Amino acid sequence: MLGMPDFKKPFIIQANASDIVIEAVFLQEYEDRLFSLMYESKEKEDLTPLKEELSGLIEKIKTQIIPLRSSWVMATCFAHSGNYVAVGGMDNMCTVYDVNNRDNTGVAKLKRELAGYEGFLSCCRFLDDGKLITGSADMKILIWDLEKGVKENEFFGHQGDVMTMSLHPDRNTFVTGSVDRSAKLWDIRDAQCQQTFWGHESDVNSVCFHSSGFAFGTGSDDKTARMFDIRGDQQIGIYKPPTPKSGFTSCVLSNSGRLIICGSDDYSIHIWDTLRSEHNSSLPGHENRVTSISLPDNGMALASCSWDTVVRIWN
Repeated sequence: MLGMPDFKKPFIIQANASDIVIEAVFLQEYEDRLFSLMYESKEKEDLTPLKEELSGLIEKIKTQIIPLRSSWVMATCFAHSGNYVAVGGMDNMCTVYDVNNRDNTGVAKLKRELAGYEGFLSCCRFLDDGKLITGSADMKILIWDLEKGVKENEFFGHQGDVMTMSLHPDRNTFVTGSVDRSAKLWDIRDAQCQQTFWGHESDVNSVCFHSSGFAFGTGSDDKTARMFDIRGDQQIGIYKPPTPKSGFTSCVLSNSGRLIICGSDDYSIHIWDTLRSEHNSSLPGHENRVTSISLPDNGMALASCSWDTVVRIWN
């Protein structure tokens, strides 16, 4: 068990390289571990994936660094417009910054601090520039009006920490995963749980919608990834690693849904063929727990971050 860390200030880096935008939260603790990452691409036909580690490019391509108030950041997301970033963690608060407006020191201005959580903030997603959804360890899911700084709606149903969420492509529904071993589908318009999906035997750490919106993938501490069909209201796939030592921290689906990709605490990234339920390959390279992975909208590259302090871009 690790001792009490010597905390340094965490920060967000927004970096641009060619036509690629890499956005990551860097948690400086012990050996500068990375906890969360978000990868977005601008829509251009001739996009060339970045093939170098972000750690070696920061000074060349950084566009903005935002010092954070929390010593342990667990969640981050950028608005689809790119105008705002939201972060939160062990401070039991969600903080929103306006990345286009800076103070006299060049740092992005604080837009809103959202308090009222009784547990750490574990996940957040922007519906648009004016609305934000958050999930937290107090089992609550909240929708916030960012202009007024007030809660617009609350969702109840999980019996444990809400760990992860993914928005449906139409942004009217979303799915969440929890330490209660379930994944739930919610409708934003009536604030009700529409479906509950069971199957995992431990914490559901990550959920990700398929681009069609008809299915979603999950990654869990039970050392499996799974696929659930919303219309059929059932599990349609289970994916296991070659060795039974790999709990999954994060997952993404390829645009076609043919591949499900999971970051693992065995330091690797695992890839399966969802139709054949076959383990295709592993991506070694990280030297510690892979905490987060992300695909750009065009699906041309994979970004990963780890407790080894490195962000990697995979072709």
